[in-house]
Amino acid sequence: MKNLPIWLTVLLELSLLWPCALCMNFIKSVTLQYSSPNHTRVKRGWQWEPLYVLEEQPITQPIYIGQLKSDSDKEDGSVRYILSGEGAGTIFIMDGHTGRIFVLKKLDREEKPFYTLRAQAINSLTGVHVETESEFVIKILDINDNEPTFINGPYIAEVPEMSPIGTSVIQVTAVDRDDPTNGNHARLVYSIIQGQPQFSIEIKSGIIRVASQIDRETKDQYHIIVLVQDMIGNLGALSATASVTINVSDINDNAPKFQLKTYDMSIIESASIGEIVGVVLADDVDTGKNAEIVYSIEDRGDFDVFSISTDNITQEGIITLKKVVDFEKRNRRYHIQVRAENKYRSDLYDLTTIRVTVVDVDEPPVFLKKEYYMDVLENATVGSHVGSVTAKDPDSASSIIRYGIVQNKYSRFFDICKNGSIMTSQPLDTETHPWHNITITATEAQNPALVSEVQVYIQVIDVNDHPPELQNEYNIYVCEKTKAGQQVQTISAMDKDPVFNHRFYFMLHPEEASNENFTLIDNSDNTATILALRNGYSLSENPVFYLSIIISDNGVPSLSSTSTLTLQVCDCGMNNNVESCINRGFLWNFFNSGAFIAISVFTTLLLALAVIVHIKCKKSPIHFSEKGEDLKENIVKYDDEGGGEEDTEAYDITGLRHQTVMRENKRKRNIRTDIQSMYRLSLGLGPDVAIFKEFLSEKLEEANADPCGFAPDSLHTYSYEGTGSISGSLSSLETSSWEMNVY
Repeated sequence: MKNLPIWLTVLLELSLLWPCALCMNFIKSVTLQYSSPNHTRVKRGWQWEPLYVLEEQPITQPIYIGQLKSDSDKEDGSVRYILSGEGAGTIFIMDGHTGRIFVLKKLDREEKPFYTLRAQAINSLTGVHVETESEFVIKILDINDNEPTFINGPYIAEVPEMSPIGTSVIQVTAVDRDDPTNGNHARLVYSIIQGQPQFSIEIKSGIIRVASQIDRETKDQYHIIVLVQDMIGNLGALSATASVTINVSDINDNAPKFQLKTYDMSIIESASIGEIVGVVLADDVDTGKNAEIVYSIEDRGDFDVFSISTDNITQEGIITLKKVVDFEKRNRRYHIQVRAENKYRSDLYDLTTIRVTVVDVDEPPVFLKKEYYMDVLENATVGSHVGSVTAKDPDSASSIIRYGIVQNKYSRFFDICKNGSIMTSQPLDTETHPWHNITITATEAQNPALVSEVQVYIQVIDVNDHPPELQNEYNIYVCEKTKAGQQVQTISAMDKDPVFNHRFYFMLHPEEASNENFTLIDNSDNTATILALRNGYSLSENPVFYLSIIISDNGVPSLSSTSTLTLQVCDCGMNNNVESCINRGFLWNFFNSGAFIAISVFTTLLLALAVIVHIKCKKSPIHFSEKGEDLKENIVKYDDEGGGEEDTEAYDITGLRHQTVMRENKRKRNIRTDIQSMYRLSLGLGPDVAIFKEFLSEKLEEANADPCGFAPDSLHTYSYEGTGSISGSLSSLETSSWEMNVY
């Protein structure tokens, strides 16, 4: 029933071609065939034999490989065959009348092992399918045309030496492209053609195994050649070979070996500790870590004189000197036994004996000490003995030793004598140089090239020559609200003398015995505390207090010093915190006190008074000077007895006048015409004494009554010697003269 739609389509197409009656009869018969449930269909089908093609077969013309045929084919030409599918028409062709199939080309099974094709059988006249389309396969038969091939080559393997027989080393694998189901074309067998008897191989699996004992020290690498064949090695088999490199790895199975059983070495007696004596080497035929060696000296013989260490790079044993050797004092040959042991197996070792000979040399002098420590007082006089150094010639023939000092900045303070005694050459001061480091040399007199040196450390012992003093310059503040017994300040001292355990003592100066304000308490720890003795202090009444203290030390002899501390009274605010005073300073306290207010008021009054005086001076006339007579900071003395007009030439008073002073108009006074001025008197006869006294009195009264006149720093001396001289001489030779000094 499934092919019914196909048949109906074919019949519909035929109806268009054939006469109508014939079409209808054919359709009716077909319809009855499929529709009648009681109709029995006659079995028909394809007939063909298996189809095979041998690969790699040369073809010059089509080769018959088989035939497809319907059992309904009467071989009368009524059935036509059609071939389709893989290779149809190009590789395979079919005879449409007979169904015979031919191959046209040479085939390769390894490229394509079979081909799938389809065949149809139709009526030659109607084109109707006689048989349903059928699918069939043409197989390509295999021939042994491919040789085996190794994969993952070349092969490299490793096996430890002394491995047990049968130990697996590596597996080699080969493949064959031929058909494994067709005979023995792809059945492989393995064999070794090079590498026996050390190794063997399993013929089917290709596993290589150890066949006999192998030793890396004998041979550390093997090259194996493996043969593989198909067809189980029968006639016509194909084969291939592969190379296998097998490296033999080392195991720690060999002990180190010394090259010699006895070694002879030598060392000079002047060699220092740590100097190399010699080198030994033990060989280990193993490799890598298995060949690492550790050297040691056996606990016998002179083992404590030498030491040995291992050089990890060269694997050598380095022997060094552990103790100083002396040709003159001890055995001149030493014997030690050295052990070379495998680092990871203590049972693998070797021993050797080393003989060390000490060689005598001419050695420089040797000081009895490696270094010297001395001390000297800083007040030691020049030439004082500090200490001595001693050096000896270590050789059997003792030589004379000469001493010297290596020049440096400290050597100028000291000299050294022939016997090694060190003396001072300059005054010392511990405060400047508390230590002097000098280098002393010892030289053999017979061989100046042999010189030894030693360090001498000289400490200058301090002598108490500096009195103690205050540690700091203290700014001490006392709050106004301080209570009696309250701590004001803690002070400490210092001393320039470099003494480690200084002890300072504090006390008040004897003049402070009656001090009712403050006292001093020694805390016995190089500090002292100032305590208040009364309640409350006043910044306005007494802003500053002074306290004298004495500080002494415990030196020998004991020294002391006196210091005066200044204690400033401060308004510490509501919290009575002295820190606020420290931050503000003394000027703040002064400006914040009553003293500042008093000074301010006084200054204001002075300024007001100065203004008043200035105003009054501007309003009052100046009565002190007359006719340009000025009083200057000079002493004018008239005592010349010269005569007449020559006096005016000798004393030119124009230089004493202030030419720039502007005189105010003065009220005219009634003055005697015979007494007008000093200038007039110098030109004529002088008045009598009474008149002159009256004139001076008036001038003095004017000066005292003038508030704007300043007291001049001049002294005018007027001497009158009476009458009788026409020139008015002012000579002081007469006893009847009088003087009046005006300041």
